[in-house]
Amino acid sequence: MQNNFVQDALGRPLRDLRISVTDRCNLRCTYCMPREIFGPDYDFLPREELLSFEEIERLSRLFVELGVQKLRITGGEPLLRRDLPQLIERLSRIEGVDDLAMTTNGLLLPRLAGDLKAAGLRRVTVSLDSLDPETFGKMNGLGVHPDKVLAGIEAALQAGLGVKVNTVVQRGVNDSALVELWTALRSKAVVRFIEFMDVGNHNGWEMSQVVPSSEVIARLAGSGSPLRPLDAHYQGEVASRYADAQGFEAGVISSVTAPFCGDCSRARLSAVGQLYTCLFATQGTDLRGPLRAGESDAELLERLRGVWQVRRDRYSEERGEASGKRREQKVEMSHIGG
Repeated sequence: MQNNFVQDALGRPLRDLRISVTDRCNLRCTYCMPREIFGPDYDFLPREELLSFEEIERLSRLFVELGVQKLRITGGEPLLRRDLPQLIERLSRIEGVDDLAMTTNGLLLPRLAGDLKAAGLRRVTVSLDSLDPETFGKMNGLGVHPDKVLAGIEAALQAGLGVKVNTVVQRGVNDSALVELWTALRSKAVVRFIEFMDVGNHNGWEMSQVVPSSEVIARLAGSGSPLRPLDAHYQGEVASRYADAQGFEAGVISSVTAPFCGDCSRARLSAVGQLYTCLFATQGTDLRGPLRAGESDAELLERLRGVWQVRRDRYSEERGEASGKRREQKVEMSHIGG
């Protein structure tokens, strides 16, 4: 299998595959699926267009042959996909997968966490942007109370899943209470603060709303908890890690102010089988068509290899070089996860 491992045109290996299983979500977060765009009449994907579990498993096995070691299930909200533990069980059996995780808003974890753990899921990353009900209600677009997410976190912990919490930080929106959020959750989960990014086409991104990660760390350290930097777990880890005197960990993801494109090893598979080589991609490569047309594993493998070998994506670095100029019509984050 070693001979199949692949690098892109900039020498970056393929190590991580993020798999979207649905474009639907039960929240309308302003930075991802604002409700004025994704309203009651929004035309979501019909089920027959989604990759089946069998198709996802087959493609995942091929990606692993090319070097993928980590699989992450995303959405939309992945827990809305019916019978999702069945897919987890399929993916957990793939030889060579070292980590199987999921990103979720947590609302359905009280019902599903146990089944997901039993099926082979190892970790969840739960999105929670504020503990203040008013702030969180505005950010999630539907007035959902943070207690519902906290219940999901507790259910995941009780089921034995590892838990991280992701918080998207926007200046003037939720940045005034970051210390309180970290203090409340740090004994239960690693909290990671993410710079507000220009994902998709509808989140109204402005550089003035970005709180640099350096400022976030300064605020946490200034709260009476001095922080020390920690070594990365592995090359290409997106979060810079810090710990306080008690060993509780915080992370920052600095895609805007300190891009990490040079180490990016992530590919993204949309729910309809489009392969994207960057979170900010403007177009993907269709895999569902060849898959359903009967291409062999060998043919599909060469197709995947060909896409990755010519990859030159480094959007976050280019954003900085262009002084914040944005490209239009990027793929929506709800189609490929975070």
